[in-house]
Amino acid sequence: MKIGFFTDSYFPEIDGVTYTIDLWREELEAAGHEVYVIYPDGDYDPDEREVPVRSMPNPFYSGYRIPLLRRPSTLPELDIVHCHGPATVGLLGRYYAWKQDLPAIYTHHTPIEEYFQQSIKLASVASLLGSIYVPWENTLLESFDIVTTSTGQIERTVEHVQLPVGIDMDFFAPTEEDWYPDPDRTVIGYSGRLSMEKNVSEIVRVAEDCPEYEFVIVGEGPRREPLEATAPDNVEFRDFLPREELPTFYSSIDAFVTASTADTLGLSTLEANACGTPVVAADVPPFDRTIGSDNGARFPYGDCDEMATAIESALTSAWETRSAIERYDIQKTIVQLEQLYHNAPQSQDASPVTDGTPWQPSTDE
Repeated sequence: MKIGFFTDSYFPEIDGVTYTIDLWREELEAAGHEVYVIYPDGDYDPDEREVPVRSMPNPFYSGYRIPLLRRPSTLPELDIVHCHGPATVGLLGRYYAWKQDLPAIYTHHTPIEEYFQQSIKLASVASLLGSIYVPWENTLLESFDIVTTSTGQIERTVEHVQLPVGIDMDFFAPTEEDWYPDPDRTVIGYSGRLSMEKNVSEIVRVAEDCPEYEFVIVGEGPRREPLEATAPDNVEFRDFLPREELPTFYSSIDAFVTASTADTLGLSTLEANACGTPVVAADVPPFDRTIGSDNGARFPYGDCDEMATAIESALTSAWETRSAIERYDIQKTIVQLEQLYHNAPQSQDASPVTDGTPWQPSTDE
């Protein structure tokens, strides 16, 4: 099968969508499919199945690019279209599917309206943009044969199926190497983009209240400079780590902490769990579904005292973090994804859900 991933976020930018597409492509190609990635061009050298779309720098969100146009006639011949974003490249994929009469699938990765709230200073303007955007995206999603989301939690009216993006449980596993072997040294870690919606300032704030611990924040983004300027001495900032070093980082820290309010699954939290490390997360979606009594602790967002208490709980309790997240194994995701592709032309007969229950494909042939 020739599959086209149409995405508005891709290398060289590093985020959960980019890594998901890269992992899905690797697994699908290992299963014998051909996967083409159509993405905004940038400082990145594509391979033969990566198809860049001319783009320009994004003045509103540093590090990302605004894709422009590419003629559908210049794209490879595909059997199925899978879109991963609502901007220009995603719309190009929807148009291509309509033009070629192909099945079209959309994966909802990001609640864009929350970025308005985080990035625009005037709350009234952000609210207005959100009130315009959400109905528009609902209309877009309704045009697809199948819409998927990682946890079943989606602030949209469209019917959808639950398809966790998945993590590589073989790659993300406890390592023998330990970057912080001193038993008297307690290290709390975070890895991810340093942007408004990730609320890393909350981690810096709790670090001030927990001077007995060391905090290591790994990542880059528009908020890094102001965060570093206000961080106490027990906070260390590091650039994004090479992918192959992440299992060692996750295995070496004593707890992983996040205060993000804009994740749809929170890949880094599950990766840390897969490496045997408990997670401390805000009690908001999706963490209210992914982080529980077996793999970590939650705290009310914005409550620094409760955040510190949750960290203490993570450090002093016993956990079975890997078994708690086995349902997110990428192998299970790929099996379900292939079934979705196989059944996509009959998607109107499938049974999407809105309550988070995993979708089961038809067994009738």
